[in-house]
Amino acid sequence: MATPADGTTHLSPDGPERRLRAEIERLRDEATRQRALAHRRSEFWTKMDIALGFPAALLAGTAGTAGLASADARVPAALAALASAGFAAGAGFLRSDTRRRANKRARHAWASVEARATVALTREHVTPEVLGDLLECRQTALAAYDGDEPQPGPS
Repeated sequence: MATPADGTTHLSPDGPERRLRAEIERLRDEATRQRALAHRRSEFWTKMDIALGFPAALLAGTAGTAGLASADARVPAALAALASAGFAAGAGFLRSDTRRRANKRARHAWASVEARATVALTREHVTPEVLGDLLECRQTALAAYDGDEPQPGPS
């Protein structure tokens, strides 16, 4: 920092605070991109869950109805039941509902990183501790994609 004779303070271009601010801006921009990406992924997995789950339910109901309607409809009913089982197996294999929830958690975590970085940048002085807190929030956001939802209670 340089302080001229008039008493004003100017940040030097390579000063520690300038580098901290640059890193916080980088984290904020990353969080913005990752939040948007998690939102798009959540929407995709919502659509995939519907695209696999709805036909499975519809075909299962149709197969049951056709199978009970007459003896001649048992072969088409069996084919509809097989198709329904295929859709249900695909939904189970892809775990689209779990992925949707994970991306929603990640979206919220990245939004928190973005908001904290924005608040940090509004402060007059930025300390290394602020950057450390932001990096911990970033790790939390990265971990939000993995595992199940956190259980309430003491850990």
